[in-house]
Order: sequence, then C-alpha cells, then structure tokens
Amino acid sequence: MIVALFLGVLKAWAVWQTGSTAMLGSLADTSLDLVASLATLVGVWVAAMPADHDHRFGHGKAEALAAMLQVLLITLSAGAIAFRAVLRLVEGGETAAAETGIAVSLVAIVATLGLVAWQQHVVKRTGSVAIQTDSLHYTSDLALNIAVIAALVLDQYAGFGMADPLFGIAIAAWLLWGAWRASSEALDHLMDREWAEDKRRAFVAAAAEHPELTNLHDLRTRTAGTRDFVQFHVDMPGRMTVQQAHDILERVELDLRRRFPDTDLLIHIDPEGHVDEPGNPLVETNEFTQLKEAGE
Repeated sequence: MIVALFLGVLKAWAVWQTGSTAMLGSLADTSLDLVASLATLVGVWVAAMPADHDHRFGHGKAEALAAMLQVLLITLSAGAIAFRAVLRLVEGGETAAAETGIAVSLVAIVATLGLVAWQQHVVKRTGSVAIQTDSLHYTSDLALNIAVIAALVLDQYAGFGMADPLFGIAIAAWLLWGAWRASSEALDHLMDREWAEDKRRAFVAAAAEHPELTNLHDLRTRTAGTRDFVQFHVDMPGRMTVQQAHDILERVELDLRRRFPDTDLLIHIDPEGHVDEPGNPLVETNEFTQLKEAGE
C-alpha cells in the first residue's frame, strides 16, 4: 500500500506535466493498486481467522473473494483507459515533458521490482492466492511503465503522434489479460476445484505406504486460502473393533498431515466389500489401483 501511494502521487504529477494518455493509464492502474492492496490486506486478515461457530471450515475463501475484487477493479481500469485512448485517437492531442514521464516511469519500475520480489517470497511461504493475484497485478505494472516510456519516446522524439493513444489501448488489453489470468485460481478456490493431478497423486502415494489401507476411494480434495481439505473412504475388515480402526487411522492421519501441512483430513471407514454407490466411478474407484496402473 505504501508503494502504491508513493507511485500514485508521483504519477499524478507526471500526468500533469506530460498530458500523456499512457501515463494516465498507468496512474489509474496504480490508484487501483492501492485499493486492491487494501482489499488484499482485509482478505488475508479475515482468511487467517480460525474456524468459529458460523464458519466451521474456517475463513480461507476470503482470500479468493479479495482476489476477485481485484479482478473487477483491473477490468474497470482497463475499460476507462481504453475509452480515454480512443478519444485521444479521434480528437488528437500532444504530450509534453518526455524526460519527466520517463524518469517517473523508471522510478516506478525499480519500486515495483522490489515489491514483486518481496511478494513472491511471501507467496512461497504462505501460498496466499490473494497476494499472488496482487503480485500478478504489480507484475503487469512493469510492462505498463515500459509502455509509457516507449509511448513518450515515439511521440516526442520520433514524431509518431499516435503512439501515446495506441500504447494506451495496448495497456488496456494487457490489463484485461492479467485480469483473466488472475481470476482463474480464485475461481478454483471458490468452486472447490480438485487439486492438481500431480499433487493428488502424491497424496495417494503417501497413503499407499500404509499397508493397513487396501482400498482408498471417494477421494475429494479442495483448497481454501492457505488451507487444504481432503476426505476419503477406506475399507477395514468387518471383524475389526472401532478402537483398532481408530488407532490405525490416527497413525495414517499423523503421517499425512506431516507430509501435507495445513491440511484438514476427514476419513470415513467402510467394512470390506461395502459399496456406497454402485456404478459411480467417482465414488467407487480404488485410488491405489489407479496409482499402480499409472506407474505401469
């Protein structure tokens, strides 16, 4: 938020000095960066709250909601920039003070590089989808600032008067592409999309190392914020006592949670030979058998 506020003030002054549509687009994007970063702060804060009486699965999806708010802001910004650029193409206009605009853009590039590097460090440690989306937004800012420099150079030094509005349109298109990419992971969290196949396979492989488990089926996985959720059924001999089955699954849970931190597990026991939904492969397929066939 501090970086966005600093760059917003700097770019507002540059817009006043240059009259550049491309610089105005960059200013609009930076202004929305400030709002988006505030939304990220709130989303991460809420998502970090523990489960309570009304939210037994926790608050992890708050991050995805914050990310979707950022996507909406990016889209609105792109539309406004494109509209202003088209008007400039139709009505004409000139830019000024290229040196000022270029200097401000170079400062913005350096500040943004530092911020993105820090954000990626945080994402690796936390897996936060909200911060990842915010980082994607700021990464796009690097291209925006480079585009502003190119527009000013072509307009004032090369005499290509249409460069500024054309680059403004290009910036708007780039922002829309960034919004599309950023929305993908957030929607996956909101829609409870299954884990990526390699992660899912790794989980099944870890469970298969416990010889007491012979049939793992109805495996369901999802992610909300920085937490993962997994549930599945396993077969146990019908003659086994509840205590014996409980002790086995306690050991399995401890091992799986050690290998997959920040994961909530829910394991359901079926007596051997029991069929929940005949003919439904999503429920009845033995994941251990699938794993062996994939290994062959």
